Amino acid sequence: MPQKILPVKPLELSLRVLYEDEYVAAVHKPAGIEVSGNKFRTLANALSQNLEASILLDATIPQPVHRLDYATTGIVLVGKTASSIRALNKLFEEKKIVKTYYAITIGNMKPNGRIETAIDGKPSQSDYEVMKSVLSERFGSLNLVRLHPKTGRRHQLRKHLFSIGNPILGDRDYPLDGLILKGKGLYLHAYSLEFEHPFTKQIIRISDELPKKFKKIFDYNTT
Repeated sequence: MPQKILPVKPLELSLRVLYEDEYVAAVHKPAGIEVSGNKFRTLANALSQNLEASILLDATIPQPVHRLDYATTGIVLVGKTASSIRALNKLFEEKKIVKTYYAITIGNMKPNGRIETAIDGKPSQSDYEVMKSVLSERFGSLNLVRLHPKTGRRHQLRKHLFSIGNPILGDRDYPLDGLILKGKGLYLHAYSLEFEHPFTKQIIRISDELPKKFKKIFDYNTT
């Protein structure tokens, strides 16, 4: 659990708040920042500047309850009280939070499928559906893919898509030879979360619109 102290110097970083109540919040994570860690410039260190302090008795420093990769954009769920942080962690452990991602991938793909390649020796599962495809002079074909990871391994979606020969556009860690797109970042976005609120018991659905760079390639409405 986080200690009730703030960084000596607050990180001034404006975040887009997607949802907030006294227990939990959800914010948009931009590309190029870690969610948490030993660095000063992290999403975690900017949360207190962007969220309202909880009035509940066990209120604490807002804390992310899961991670996104440095280059990935999208929703990060945050706990604002000690009990909500524990409850949200339990929901993730029990796989009771439905996660939806979008990615742009390279190469011809089947319309849908399930990838079950083990990651670091552990069972892993990702389901995907190709929403739209366009021809590309450089890459042959680009696909807008909706993804549902059923497990939460490190770099799971990136490794899974690479394993079937369809790496994510802009992925420098898992590329195909000669098909690295530089300077545009990773085309992977955490689009939505759905779960039962651990305290109000309401069904919470949070979404974060696709980045502009996605829309420059695909004219697609996610709603």
